[in-house]
Amino acid sequence: MTTTQTDLQTKLGRLTLPNPILVASGTFGYAREMEGIVDLPRLGGILPKTITAEPRIGNAPWRTVETSAGLLNAIGLDNDGVDAFLEHHLPYLAGLGTPIIVSVAGRTVEDFTELARRVGQCDGVSAIELNLSCPNVSGGIDFGTNAESCREVVASARNACDVPILAKLTPNVTRIADIAQGAADGGADAVCLINTVLGMAVDWKKRRPILGNGMGGLSGPAIKPIALRCVHQVRQAVDIPIIGIGGVANIDDVMQFLVTGASAVQIGTANYYDPTVSMRLIDQLPAALEELNATNLSDIVGTLA
Repeated sequence: MTTTQTDLQTKLGRLTLPNPILVASGTFGYAREMEGIVDLPRLGGILPKTITAEPRIGNAPWRTVETSAGLLNAIGLDNDGVDAFLEHHLPYLAGLGTPIIVSVAGRTVEDFTELARRVGQCDGVSAIELNLSCPNVSGGIDFGTNAESCREVVASARNACDVPILAKLTPNVTRIADIAQGAADGGADAVCLINTVLGMAVDWKKRRPILGNGMGGLSGPAIKPIALRCVHQVRQAVDIPIIGIGGVANIDDVMQFLVTGASAVQIGTANYYDPTVSMRLIDQLPAALEELNATNLSDIVGTLA
């Protein structure tokens, strides 16, 4: 008797991943923090904390506020800067045997281009994610709210390096499919949908916002319906692979994103309260595919009726 082997491999343009379960930038540190509890080489991909050209101390506290169905954050891209990343963090990440997708953010097209050039030439980098959609820094979403600006920065980054380019987009726009088309026109290998949804929390007794930045990005289960809607709209309108992000915490969430049109997912907020969730999802995927009589992940992507 032979057992059918399930193929979990997924392709995102020029990027091939061993499975569709990735961990989202900003929720997994630089991976060292998780090595004692997560079998890192099993992951489909790791996205370390977003890096910028210079170190950033981030926003004033409070930086996070729990909500009834998620988390508000206004970290402000606190990071060590590209020099420290390349010297101290990338050598460790490159030795894990897992695809490493480096998230970068800049204030100008030139910032993104130079970061892509420097990071893209390093061994161990499988792809670059352009963070065009952080709502917690000045100018953080400028390139993600205008299709032409998105196209310009993606094209410039792609021309600066040879590795695949992913564009992470904000849902805080009128028509996300238009922005995704701009990313596709610029040569993005895939789009990542979605970054956090702009929100705020208020201390009514002090009559002040709770977050030091005033507003922040909402993540977690509360935004999954929005993320699914964005994946569906982009899948219908634009011919480009999609990574689904937003409230993924169990195998049902994963499968919902896959059939809606995502070829992979990123686990974000769930890493905070269930650090081994990614391992469980990888284990559960074959049985979930079998329920749909599928042996290849590609058989179910975008099969929503």
